[in-house]
Amino acid sequence: MKKFVLVLVLFLGLLNADGDVKRAVFDLTTSDLTTIEKRLIKGIAFNNAHYQTVFKELDIVVIVHGGAYKFFVKDISKTKCKEDKKLQAKAKEIHERLASLVKTYSVKFLMCGVGMKARNIAKENILEFVEVIPSAMIGLIDAQNDGYAFVPID
Repeated sequence: MKKFVLVLVLFLGLLNADGDVKRAVFDLTTSDLTTIEKRLIKGIAFNNAHYQTVFKELDIVVIVHGGAYKFFVKDISKTKCKEDKKLQAKAKEIHERLASLVKTYSVKFLMCGVGMKARNIAKENILEFVEVIPSAMIGLIDAQNDGYAFVPID
């Protein structure tokens, strides 16, 4: 009987194990550098810290589209944003901080392929940790149907 109860407890624990993971999909459309730094980079670190204090895991997917493309290109001079001096001055730091989110928190960055094509952004010119998806809408639909909470950053 003890073995049966132990197996039942373990099985029920496995069924509830997913409750320890919170999921969020960030709909990233902003072109504002301050917003990226405060709401995305610092926001992810803050939210992860909160969930760690209550013994939860935070699984984050970021859908990149709209004005946010420019933060994820290796060489800004090859884009329409080449005149953005403020971004050029901080690009290396932003790239390092975004890469740190991937390494530290396992954040997944998914970029809209439709928008890349419209902006003439070559796949070779996006950061290595960014995955190209068919469209932002498909990414958002899939994530929300997989139980991710919608968080807009515009």
